Amino acid sequence: MSNVQPLVAGNWKMNGLKSSASELKTLVDKLNAEPVSGVDVMICPPATLLLAFSALVEGSKVKLGAQDCHTEASGAHTGDLSAEMLADSGAVAVILGHSERRADHGELDRHVRAKAEAAWRAGLMAIICVGETEGQRKAGVTLDVVRRQLKNAIPDGATAANTVIAYEPVWAIGTGLVPTAEDVKQVHGVIRDELAARFGDEGRGMRIQYGGSVKPGNAKELMSIDNVNGALVGGASLKAEDFLGIIAAYKS
Repeated sequence: MSNVQPLVAGNWKMNGLKSSASELKTLVDKLNAEPVSGVDVMICPPATLLLAFSALVEGSKVKLGAQDCHTEASGAHTGDLSAEMLADSGAVAVILGHSERRADHGELDRHVRAKAEAAWRAGLMAIICVGETEGQRKAGVTLDVVRRQLKNAIPDGATAANTVIAYEPVWAIGTGLVPTAEDVKQVHGVIRDELAARFGDEGRGMRIQYGGSVKPGNAKELMSIDNVNGALVGGASLKAEDFLGIIAAYKS
């Protein structure tokens, strides 16, 4: 395990209604009763739930994040939400550049970079996603892709406090497929080297999450890999018991 404080964050994607508060309450109650030290915990629900959920997590170990933001603070952008609005609703972080945003909405690295700057402007931590597709993996260009995304999607001024990097091999998201421990170690090592080269000590202290079919059964192995500082969890974060099983990888 690294000296960097890990972050286990649950990305609920387009899932969850007001009734889902019961899962969050279970998570909060269990972590209050049996705290897991040395790890930060976050849930990133749909924006419709942020305000209600912020009351549930108040004073607890669980923080709230959002899933996307607009680059502008306000304006004529029907259907969009600014980083300031997310912060006003209780979020402390926002996921940016997720592969689903890139694929479904045509987001490019420059868009992610602008959104990260917007997140910082609003006082939010940016969780910036990088990762290769199955075709890129088969073509042997994984490291080139990740390096390019890191270079172009992370703004100057990134620090260990305002930025988290999430490595998510696109082909592993929701498929049950997981890269080998050696593959994860290689990519995370390259990410760490790139961050350190560009940002110095701040880059050495930035958290690098792994995401892609993380489950209670494989969490301990994945979380013990060098330079893996937590997880960005999809489907397994929707149920409190599954998410707690992943957080338990950090129990001593």
